[in-house]
Amino acid sequence: MRKYFITGLLILVPLAITLWVLNLIISTMDQSLLLLPEAWRPAHWLGHNIPGLGAILTLLIVFLTGLAARNFIGRRLVLLWEGLLTRIPVVKSIYSSVKQVSDTLFSPSGNAFRKAVLIQYPRQGSWTIAFLTGTPGGEVKNHLQGEFISVYVPTTPNPTSGFFLMLPRADAIELDMSVDAALKYIVSMGVVAPEMVTDKKIITDAAAPKN
Repeated sequence: MRKYFITGLLILVPLAITLWVLNLIISTMDQSLLLLPEAWRPAHWLGHNIPGLGAILTLLIVFLTGLAARNFIGRRLVLLWEGLLTRIPVVKSIYSSVKQVSDTLFSPSGNAFRKAVLIQYPRQGSWTIAFLTGTPGGEVKNHLQGEFISVYVPTTPNPTSGFFLMLPRADAIELDMSVDAALKYIVSMGVVAPEMVTDKKIITDAAAPKN
């Protein structure tokens, strides 16, 4: 009896969580319908909401924005828009910081979250998985002696929160696993273990991102 119950949980719990996450994402994206005039909204001329239409509208807006920004006129408009935002005192600091992070994370040539590494944290002898995000720069770099790397240490089971650390490059061990596999290992609290690998190496200059 207990065996059957556990088997049922193993099947239904992942399905329920997946549906809950999808519902949360779609519900959030459906809020884009509020950008339309009330007379244009599906609820007005259909009499009820259709889940997912807002998600389609959101994806369409993102696609058209990217398409427009790829031509000369679109690039000029983006530069003008960014120039306007950088003239507003409070908005300037927020927008600039978010843009730098998004450019690093989503740029095809970016190095953020391209490598999973093993580090000792939060104390010596205690190990955890972190993600390579770059190397220290600016004023911070001037106060660090030797070769350092920047890493992000995600929390479990919510990897969207975590800690930013700068540590000696020799103290990090590059893992022969994909970022997706490392994330699954972290989110599952070590239950979903990645494939066994025997070849671990200290991060080399070639593997580390460039300034």
